[in-house]
Amino acid sequence: MGIKSFMGRRAAPEKPAETPISVKDYMTQNLVTFTENENIMDVMEKLIKHGISGGCVVNEKMELLGMISEGDCMKEISDSRYYNMPMTDLTVGKRMITTVETIDGNMNVLEAARKFTELKFRRFPIIENGKLVGQISQRDVLNAALKLKGHTWNY
Repeated sequence: MGIKSFMGRRAAPEKPAETPISVKDYMTQNLVTFTENENIMDVMEKLIKHGISGGCVVNEKMELLGMISEGDCMKEISDSRYYNMPMTDLTVGKRMITTVETIDGNMNVLEAARKFTELKFRRFPIIENGKLVGQISQRDVLNAALKLKGHTWNY
């Protein structure tokens, strides 16, 4: 009697193509940055013009000094109205947040997603050799997840 259920040699399971999964593969490198002496009104104009919700404050050597966001600008609007004071002489240095959490560009982008949910931040600057080299946002992580298509979560 012959072999009834011979299926032949099993092929090795297909491995997905090597997909980049580090933060540096998805971070934004062409950043809108601000300076410490920049007027808060100019910051608001840049935020609206570029469609962003915040950015890094750097010095001339591209060293990170802090972060400024729409929320920081909103606080200034509220304070100025409450105290009936003009906003024309206010600088970024007076409103920026100086304790900034950064992440490593070599971190797995899915680990970055976990960090976003734990710390409730909208963006993280990426620093290499003391210089700002990029920024990753929640939207960047979403783009990475779409490219990974959810079937490669085991990285």
